[in-house]
Amino acid sequence: MCRVLRLELVAALGVALASPALAWEGPQGTQTTVSAETRVQNGHTVAAFAVAVRGEDGLPAAGAVVFEEGGRQVAGAALSAEGQARLEFVLPPGQHNLSAIYTGDAAHKASRSAVAGVRAQATATPGFSVSVNPGSLSLTAGQSGYATVSLTPVNASALPAPMFVTLSCSGFPDQSSCTFTPENVEILPTSTTVITSSMSITTQRQSLVKNTAPSRAESNPVAWAILLPGTLGLAGLAFSARRRWLTRLALGALVALVAGLGTTACAPRYNYYNHGPDKNLPTPSGTYTLKLTAQSSNGITATTQSIPFSLTVN
Repeated sequence: MCRVLRLELVAALGVALASPALAWEGPQGTQTTVSAETRVQNGHTVAAFAVAVRGEDGLPAAGAVVFEEGGRQVAGAALSAEGQARLEFVLPPGQHNLSAIYTGDAAHKASRSAVAGVRAQATATPGFSVSVNPGSLSLTAGQSGYATVSLTPVNASALPAPMFVTLSCSGFPDQSSCTFTPENVEILPTSTTVITSSMSITTQRQSLVKNTAPSRAESNPVAWAILLPGTLGLAGLAFSARRRWLTRLALGALVALVAGLGTTACAPRYNYYNHGPDKNLPTPSGTYTLKLTAQSSNGITATTQSIPFSLTVN
């Protein structure tokens, strides 16, 4: 009996070793590729990066990618259903070596692309470039996250007056918000160092407790039971002295009925004020590409720079 059992265990082990499909499979490896091109726009060099991420099975990956330069993230975006993303942002003058990093998800491992080298031309036009670190955030609904937005002055000495830059963001999902501290940044003609602002992203979790409205004085049903019939009776006596008093009495009763319905739970406004709004909805889960915008004005001309940022809500 023991010998038979031993043979069965050996046979089962041999089947397991011969069948890798039966073994547990963890996240698969990925490959991230990137291509870059540049163009001059309004005196500044705009770099456009195309990123593609695929798993070992050849299928597109999901999630987010960020760009890193010198160990510091500068931008990020969500991958499309095809596992691709396109990022555009202004670069300060000089040589830049950037890598695209796929952050991974439950089914895919993170991966890094080869370095993409681009050179931004020097310019005599005053302005700035914008970057964000980290380039992506992953939050659970109800959490808040923070990133640092950096403004790098470009040829600030050519400014005829201080340049004021206003920061904003768009593209974030419902039940979430984005704020900056400070929201307005000043670049002086003497500015040579990076100026930073703190970006805060807040999400909302679902509340299981229904919001309650402020307490209101409740009406007395006994008083209504006496007042309403009494009012109708007096109206009937007043109209009975005239012709067609029954028609007028019916009309008065109809008006009283409509007014009564307007002050009871049959009215949506009554229901809202006495029972409160529905429970809070959560921020929808998913990966989103936010658009961070920096708009400047020196009193004469206005300049707008944008950079993508990736937000994942779990």
